[in-house]
Amino acid sequence: MDLLEHIGVRVNTTVAIVPLAVMTLCSGCVRPAVGRTGSGPSPSELAQLWIDPHGAERNLFDGAGGRRAKPQPERRYEVLERDTRGYSITYRVKDERGDEWNVKIGPEAQPEVVASRIVWALGYHQVPSYFVERWTAVDHGHSQVLGGARFRPRTKDLGLESKGIWSWQRNPFVGTRPYNGLLALMMIINSTDLKNDNNELYEPKGAAREEARLWYVVKDLGASFGETGRFDPRRGYIDGFEREPFVAGVKNGFVRFAFRGRHQELLEHITVDDVKWTSARVLRISDAQWQDAFRAGGYDPPTARRFVARIKQKAEEGLALR
Repeated sequence: MDLLEHIGVRVNTTVAIVPLAVMTLCSGCVRPAVGRTGSGPSPSELAQLWIDPHGAERNLFDGAGGRRAKPQPERRYEVLERDTRGYSITYRVKDERGDEWNVKIGPEAQPEVVASRIVWALGYHQVPSYFVERWTAVDHGHSQVLGGARFRPRTKDLGLESKGIWSWQRNPFVGTRPYNGLLALMMIINSTDLKNDNNELYEPKGAAREEARLWYVVKDLGASFGETGRFDPRRGYIDGFEREPFVAGVKNGFVRFAFRGRHQELLEHITVDDVKWTSARVLRISDAQWQDAFRAGGYDPPTARRFVARIKQKAEEGLALR
């Protein structure tokens, strides 16, 4: 068995080659399509989406950025821009040292940090994100203490250059197990907002990082750990997360999810083995890691235990599929 068979790459030789620029920017496409002809992505190309952590227990409290990239709550953050157009209010701020941050407040702040930790734990690239319980915003000389927020360092300061949006529907990985496994993971954490605008392509500067010179990242994960739906589902909502079913059935070897959000066409070709592949990896996350991930998101222990119990329950359900 070669490496591609081992990681579950499935080959489709009937489709034409799609230029990378189209794959990356085609946000209006609605049907999945394999991004290349022949043997599928090579191991080095697949590493642009996913690498195998090989059983390593990643630090889910500090996350992908580690401790050094963390914001300091005691600092004052000058507001440079404020954006109210999306579901959450976001800010571009600068701290007293001159470091810039993207800050998100509202109900997506906590679930986004936790979801990022879990996605990264399974080997998918992530940019650093941190939850800050209280922080001081300075706007035109006026200081205000604001509530919990997701802080993300400016990617240029991290040695990452944005190359724009990448498309769920057209990319080099459609049809591979890591790609289908990522979508299965989105179902496990009830990530309901599967739109292309939430995905970003990054180029690490200098040497390859996490075995790749290009990263395909699901960056905006705030619409998670609650309900799924098309119209304003609640985020980070434990009662809804516990209540909503995971799998609706299996037909001709393909899993039918109880997902109620947009872009359900992305889920039409996920097999039982794809879900088992992801479920097994979710269940490898240790209890200490689960505690760290939800602690990083500012959740109290009783609520965190409820979220973890439901996640594990869904993963066990995935492993039991036939």
